[in-house]
Amino acid sequence: MINQENKSILVYVEQRESKIQNVSLELISKAKELANKANQEVVAFIPGFEINDNHAKECFQHGADKVFICNDKLLKNYTTEPFTKVSADFVKKLNPESMLIGATTIGRDLAPRVSARLHTGLTADCTSLDICEETGNLLMTRPAFGGNILATIICPDHRPQMTSVRPGVMTKHLVTEISDIKPIYVESNLTTDDLNVKVLEIVKEKIVKKNITEANVLVSGGRGLGKMENLAPLNTLAEKLGGMVSGSRAIVDAGWLDHSYQVGQTGQTVRPEVYFACGISGAIQHLAGMEESELIIAINKNPTAPIFDVADLGLVGDVNQIIPCLIEELNSLKKT
Repeated sequence: MINQENKSILVYVEQRESKIQNVSLELISKAKELANKANQEVVAFIPGFEINDNHAKECFQHGADKVFICNDKLLKNYTTEPFTKVSADFVKKLNPESMLIGATTIGRDLAPRVSARLHTGLTADCTSLDICEETGNLLMTRPAFGGNILATIICPDHRPQMTSVRPGVMTKHLVTEISDIKPIYVESNLTTDDLNVKVLEIVKEKIVKKNITEANVLVSGGRGLGKMENLAPLNTLAEKLGGMVSGSRAIVDAGWLDHSYQVGQTGQTVRPEVYFACGISGAIQHLAGMEESELIIAINKNPTAPIFDVADLGLVGDVNQIIPCLIEELNSLKKT
């Protein structure tokens, strides 16, 4: 039975081909942090097919207090209506204070539909979450007005307070001690009438692209490079450091890089050990995607560029002159 009196933070756990997505584990860890402040519990909900105790264990290891699993053959592949129905029905029974969903392609499809059926609001693509201990309101912060400001949004009159967060924004943490708790299996109550769309075949893209979110070193270029040809030294530097090249929206829009290599609000959120910002001014949209990097090295000829406000090391000068110098220095170090 679901205890409706015990207020909780619910995390929708996304799985694809029975593999839990990292963003869900990140959100469970963040939910645990918030729950500790508000004296609430973290509940994970995993709809799918052939989901088992091992999937639940992953959720427990990252901070979940309870895990509910909904197994059904009709949930083998994601389609909008069945997943919306089982998710909305579960939330109504649980009656949580808040609900967190990953802002993936699936999450972006699911979250607004669930919020509509629950008659509550949804704050999408948040970059920060907190809880007001006095009111219990979830403080959901996201870029607004084209990314020119950060707005903190609350939902004081409706529950649950719903938010979606992109992958990589939050950090996942392992819980050192977990008790031997078993998941709770719930019925889906789905019928074939709920399948208004049928998946005939899933075709995977054969082109394998490297994921910039997994790189330890990123050399990122911006409009300050001047022209596409000036990306070549960045590639050389990245190769020597065992990293990858990425870019700001400006050069992606210009066609210099594929969108999968874009860092920022409308691209990827990254946390490399070292992030080179080369010719990037530091608009708030870009900062939202990289400001949690361990070491940020900024190169820009404008000494008042906002990127220097978040940089650990700043070099004022022409990036097209500084990068070749760095490469030359690395070459001389290898010779010695």
